[in-house]
Amino acid sequence: MHTLAELRSGALKGIKRLTLCENLSVFPPEIFDLAQTLEILDLSNNALSHIPEEISRLTKLKIAFFSNNNFTEVPSAFKNCKNLYMLGFKANRIERFDEDILPLGISWLILTDNKIKHLPRSIGKLHKLQKCALAGNQIERLPDEMAACRNLELLRLSANRIEVLPSWLLNLPKLAWLAFSGNPCAHYGKVSHPETAFSQLEVHELLGEGASGEIFRGYSRVHKKEVAIKFFKGEVTSDGYAKDEMHACMSAGEHRHLIKVFSTIEGGKRLGLLLEYIPARYKNLGSPPDFESCTRDTFEKGETFAIAAVYEVAKAIASAAAHLHERGLMHGDLYAHNIMIDAQNSCYLGDFGAASFYERKNRDFEKIEVRAFGCLLDDLLSRCCEKESEIYKNLDMLRKRCLNEQTQTRPLFSQMMF
Repeated sequence: MHTLAELRSGALKGIKRLTLCENLSVFPPEIFDLAQTLEILDLSNNALSHIPEEISRLTKLKIAFFSNNNFTEVPSAFKNCKNLYMLGFKANRIERFDEDILPLGISWLILTDNKIKHLPRSIGKLHKLQKCALAGNQIERLPDEMAACRNLELLRLSANRIEVLPSWLLNLPKLAWLAFSGNPCAHYGKVSHPETAFSQLEVHELLGEGASGEIFRGYSRVHKKEVAIKFFKGEVTSDGYAKDEMHACMSAGEHRHLIKVFSTIEGGKRLGLLLEYIPARYKNLGSPPDFESCTRDTFEKGETFAIAAVYEVAKAIASAAAHLHERGLMHGDLYAHNIMIDAQNSCYLGDFGAASFYERKNRDFEKIEVRAFGCLLDDLLSRCCEKESEIYKNLDMLRKRCLNEQTQTRPLFSQMMF
């Protein structure tokens, strides 16, 4: 975090990343003094509502964040920022999104938690768009021109007003991670939700934190065992409504590679879930995508995987995914960073924040998730040295089938042979 005083004094000359949070209501003109070096600009958590046209002077700018400000429209000033590829306006008050106002190089667009009703037809011109976050708006339909976004890999549409998902969306060649819960088009399964009173729980140390909530170690006097307790940060998360995630978790059913869900939590200050406690020996298989990888997980530098481990993970996750899709439930976030694994290659698939229900007879949704599974295999096999083994060759063939851009040729999870 930097200060306005540092910026004005010239002490920040030559920096590549600037973060300012000082309740700013006016874009500081001193930022233009960094035009020769600035690549990442983060002015989130201020009171801004306007971007000056001179923003294009920041010729090196690649990434810009303006979350939690007061914007009511997507600014047109960025159109001539030729190197800008990531733009975020999460949690503003944006209602207006005009035609032809974004640079064509945008690959990552974040407009979560605003008041957008209509997307511009020109969004279809963003041919490099890979990741688009639109959850928590008032969108009723996607423009047909968006079918031209054939590089789109991750799309968050949850908590909008979409009646029907267009057929072209389900056949985008690279789409792998899709979330659309909290829309009229989502088909919700019926399941009873057992409840546990907050007063019957002991909450201990924080185990981890994600986009939607925090997970604590705890003890349930009702179940008489150690548990994990997830408290949601709010009613709307980056992937949709917290209640939809809770419903998906409760509807997933029991499977040896899914984290068991005992109940919802009643009487607490925040929405919560009571989960199976996973021992500390389990670690996340990967880490979330970063600015450079965009849609793909990241791993420790030099990290490798034994082919036996890759096989066990693939077998387990394919089985869990087949179980979910038989229930008409799409995980939506099938990634290594949502898989927990121990030294014996025992693993669990978790985090249902992006899960969505669909009509089971429509297998197009499963074919989308199969591509996500192909990306997982791609990440793991690329870090495997045993490329001459028969197991590697078989998994590599499966990887290619799952990544096929002809969506209908991909196998279903239940058809994968292990």
